[in-house]
Amino acid sequence: MSSAIWSVDEHLEDILGAVRPLEPIELQLHDAQGCVLVEDVIVQIALPPFDNSSMDGYAVRVADVVGADEESPAVLTVIGDIAAGSAGLPGGQTVGPGEAARIMTGAPLPAGAEAVIPVEWTDGGTGGGAADTMRAHRAAPEGAGGEVRVHRPVEARAHVRARGSDVKPGDLALRAGSVIGPPQIGLLAAIGRSTVKVRPRPRVVVISTGSELVQPGEELTGGRIYDSNSFALAAAARDAGAIAYRVGAVTDDADTLRATIEDQLIRADIVVTTGGVSVGAYDVVKEALSSVGDEDEPGGIDFRRLAMQPGKPQGFGSIGPEHTPLLALPGNPVSSYVSFELFVRPAIRALMGLQDVNRPTVRATLNTDKALTSPSGRRQFLRGTYDAEAGTVTPVGGSASHLIAALAQADALIVLPEDVTCAEPGMDTEVILLR
Repeated sequence: MSSAIWSVDEHLEDILGAVRPLEPIELQLHDAQGCVLVEDVIVQIALPPFDNSSMDGYAVRVADVVGADEESPAVLTVIGDIAAGSAGLPGGQTVGPGEAARIMTGAPLPAGAEAVIPVEWTDGGTGGGAADTMRAHRAAPEGAGGEVRVHRPVEARAHVRARGSDVKPGDLALRAGSVIGPPQIGLLAAIGRSTVKVRPRPRVVVISTGSELVQPGEELTGGRIYDSNSFALAAAARDAGAIAYRVGAVTDDADTLRATIEDQLIRADIVVTTGGVSVGAYDVVKEALSSVGDEDEPGGIDFRRLAMQPGKPQGFGSIGPEHTPLLALPGNPVSSYVSFELFVRPAIRALMGLQDVNRPTVRATLNTDKALTSPSGRRQFLRGTYDAEAGTVTPVGGSASHLIAALAQADALIVLPEDVTCAEPGMDTEVILLR
């Protein structure tokens, strides 16, 4: 165990200096959500790939509908129907003078046509109203027939989606470093990409320790409490972009914990434990991992004290043949969660290959009726609610590290620096945004 007191920044720098981005892999689109691109994606086709109609209506020549109105409609001969998914007019017909083609939304604009007249601007063609006619031709969109009366003129290219108006061949679709979400998957599919090269989502194994822990839903007996940390940290890992595996609470037995961690390494890119890292008689994590790093096993876990509150006791190192990073967090719920946000979340984001690994921070005015105290020489992280419109942050709950109800109400962490022992109302302070 390190005897020196580490600063928050030194501990984080040590972690990020040891964590390397995961190796890229090629994934199918449906498996790539949440992953980070490792190469630019260049468009190979135009999108849309052809001029097409943005409306149900009639493809026409502009000159044929000049001056058209309700009193003097332009009367055009309907030469055929074009459905979405078709190649155009049968036989490669061209819309000539005095002619029109019925066209559905998304259907290709036929040769000769310059614009699309919405069906609402017409009588719908021979045999019925506009809505009735378009419904009928959606059901059976084949063949020419009759005339259509157009009641309004139209400009060239009106209601036409131009080929390449979204993206063109050679355009940059997505830049390396982009996180793949639903819109990005939609774009990749639209330009014909079925796979993409990404860094996979990190696999995070969360293990809580303590013989006093009971799983939610089970009966509490004397001296027992529910295991909340493993659920909160697994959820936080997923929120950070990882795949999380939550392991049920391990009793205060060093051999059992050591065996559990070793069993989990096969599916872990990073291991997170909570509890058992302070100086008590049952600090099982320290006991189980203090021997890691001898001549028979690579790596090592360094247990250290940080100049912060909450979360003073911390552990970091690597374990197993693959040097899997392991972060050992305190057991108090607030200490555990704050430690995750400050240290584990950045490590997960670094594994993903992201450049910006930290939560966003802002400056805000402290909104409180009384001064807040902070221990000298420690960086304190208090729970708070941030009002972006007012530019203020309001403390929630006290500073005790077991007050999980207050944590559930907070959306920010108020940061009081090491040299601040008293924060007065109205003071300008740094705020870490959690949501």
